[in-house]
Amino acid sequence: MHIALATEPGDPQRPNEDYTSVALPASGQGGALVLLDGVTPPEGDDGCVHGVPWFTARLGGAMLELSVSHRDMTLAEALAAAISRTADGHRDSCDLSHVRTPQATVIAARWSGGTVEHLVLSDSVLLLERTDGSVDPVLDSRLDELPPEVQDLRAAVRALHRGSAERAALGREYGRAVEALRNAEGGFFTAAADPAVAARAVTGSTPRAGVRSLTALSDGASRWVEVFGEGSWADCVALVSGQGPQALIDRVRAAEAADPACAAFPRGKARDDAAVIFVAP
Repeated sequence: MHIALATEPGDPQRPNEDYTSVALPASGQGGALVLLDGVTPPEGDDGCVHGVPWFTARLGGAMLELSVSHRDMTLAEALAAAISRTADGHRDSCDLSHVRTPQATVIAARWSGGTVEHLVLSDSVLLLERTDGSVDPVLDSRLDELPPEVQDLRAAVRALHRGSAERAALGREYGRAVEALRNAEGGFFTAAADPAVAARAVTGSTPRAGVRSLTALSDGASRWVEVFGEGSWADCVALVSGQGPQALIDRVRAAEAADPACAAFPRGKARDDAAVIFVAP
């Protein structure tokens, strides 16, 4: 078995909101990985005194422990329980009904002698490399399928000069439009305080004999493919398996540095937190 992981904040002056972890049970049979990408809230009140890094550490730690120690639970059940446990940890001090309460995208995978299970919620990516060398991306595409008027608004924001008052004003309007669709019918879903969201995750299983490796990416790492178009998903797996997760993050940082104004490659953040987990079970 080979395991490698790396994560790096987009801004060294701000805490990293991504979370990465892998656990192997004492029996030595199987294992699990969990990757979370915390959602950065807009400036202002989010109803929580703790912040996103606290939330992702609590939720990710609970999800990993439940995935490994409760193999009788499905990954969706483990996520629901982890969300409930995390919510209970700050229910008395924070407003969990606030639309900006801390939340995160989720990737989880668990393998045993016979099966590889997976769960993906929101826009992080899990890559399944088959034994024949093909790569299947497991995606939750709902964030890319927002109503056309919201997608047009996003494009309009990204077309404006970064730092301009016009972009800031239109960005606030876009933010409100996205918030109205978060964890709502017809929109997209992230893990916040409602355990019912776990049922919305993309889940599945694959015979372990057909899986060569697993690569989990936050969107700050998957932008190497999805934003910058530097390679395919298969190229991404080859890079990570051959040179390690940090090599992918370094390539992303180079692409970001070459386009600091986001003119050639429009994106929400010039630099983003990035996280990569690679496992060859």
